[in-house]
Amino acid sequence: MSAAKNKTEKNRGVSGRDGPQWYGRRRGHKLRPNRQALIDTLLPELRVELPETGKLDLRSLFPEPVRDVWLEVGFGGGEHLAAQALAYPEIGFIGCEPFINGTANLLSLIDRDGLTNVRLFDDDARKLFPVLPDASLGRLYALYTDPWPKTRHHRRRFICGETVDVLVRLLKDGAELRLAHDHMGYVGWMLEHLTRCEDLQWRARSKQDWTAPPTDWVETRYEKKAKEKGLKPAYLCFVRGSRNGNE
Repeated sequence: MSAAKNKTEKNRGVSGRDGPQWYGRRRGHKLRPNRQALIDTLLPELRVELPETGKLDLRSLFPEPVRDVWLEVGFGGGEHLAAQALAYPEIGFIGCEPFINGTANLLSLIDRDGLTNVRLFDDDARKLFPVLPDASLGRLYALYTDPWPKTRHHRRRFICGETVDVLVRLLKDGAELRLAHDHMGYVGWMLEHLTRCEDLQWRARSKQDWTAPPTDWVETRYEKKAKEKGLKPAYLCFVRGSRNGNE
């Protein structure tokens, strides 16, 4: 592979026949030998493979019965996902992250804590969504997804009209959609798109409801750095309404 092509794939992603184009990085610094070993040995055991036809049977992904399945889009270094999986052993977690270094870090946390209720999709979550059954997720996290601040790049933002329609399909009645960000322009964008959807309810009643994190919140390394810079994150929680129109 030429250096020019490799740079393009690292920084913009690859447009493939089987899904949307990914614009973020896929690789960072060279992995340490122990992290590379986890990529080579543990990741294949935990990877969610796309079926050739039909939908995924999510509960069959986990070795033990799970009460529910929760999904995190773009888990970064995996600190939040690993901590949630440790706190809720009865829940099956699926983490989506194309950045191989972040995946390696989460694998190290899974290996350290002996987590058996986590499965990984090491690619763009939007490629996974079509094979997920309707009303199959009890919670979905999208924390600090790329804000793409330049106006010409807004179409790349994860939260958009098309994605909102997909999330509404995937979330169970009463399921939570949790988002967080420190880029207020993107926070306003997310609110604009999500409050427009009649099937999602934002139950914030005061400033405290969106400036304070949920009680089971786990701070990510990205969030910590943002706070050190003086940025103040917003925490948004939406609830999927009932499909029969009743609360």
